[in-house]
Amino acid sequence: MSIQNDWQEVLADEMNKPYYISLKNFLDEQYRLSTVYPPKEEVMSAFQTVAYKDIKVVILGQDPYHGPGQAHGMCFSVKKGVPHPPSLRNIFQELQSDLGYPIPKDGYLIKWAHQGVFLLNTVLTVRQGEANSHKGQGWEQFTDKVIEKLAERPDPIIFVLWGKPAQKKKTIIDKKGNHHFLIQAPHPSPLSAYRGFFGSKPFSKINEKLKEWGKQPIDWRLDE
Repeated sequence: MSIQNDWQEVLADEMNKPYYISLKNFLDEQYRLSTVYPPKEEVMSAFQTVAYKDIKVVILGQDPYHGPGQAHGMCFSVKKGVPHPPSLRNIFQELQSDLGYPIPKDGYLIKWAHQGVFLLNTVLTVRQGEANSHKGQGWEQFTDKVIEKLAERPDPIIFVLWGKPAQKKKTIIDKKGNHHFLIQAPHPSPLSAYRGFFGSKPFSKINEKLKEWGKQPIDWRLDE
């Protein structure tokens, strides 16, 4: 689970801590004994795809999809040809409502990542068919540190916090200053999307703020 860009330096101390070594040992055993998602070589995909210095937007998810072929290391994203899970369907419905773009055929969000959108889950692995099965093993401590490191950056970032678990991270961000911009709404899952996720217009809000900061807005269209 190595990283080949500036994240390696940013997180070097963290990856040598006892809790992280314990987490790695736990994962080695889990991958050996059961089916775990995403595949081991894709656990750090979000980090590999967007360097620390290039991040403009952080979208924070919970834990990976737990169905076959879905998770690939970026929250909410699925690879080409994989049916859209319900939360992603709702994200695309809001994208269409907010910006008028058609619902994409594929749910592969790597185009967003290549523009500086960091698609981070709070927990980075899961056993097949068992949501939250790797909760409490150390990932939360690791991703708290990731958010802390991002919040320390003088260059401002937009943090998108969907759902209560993501919104708990607000205190970490606030401790590091108020130069970042936070967008909060209910989670896009079918259980909560109608409580305020629909109609929240996150995509246009992100682009308005990026323009205000003099940064290139995100092209959210996925099907060309």
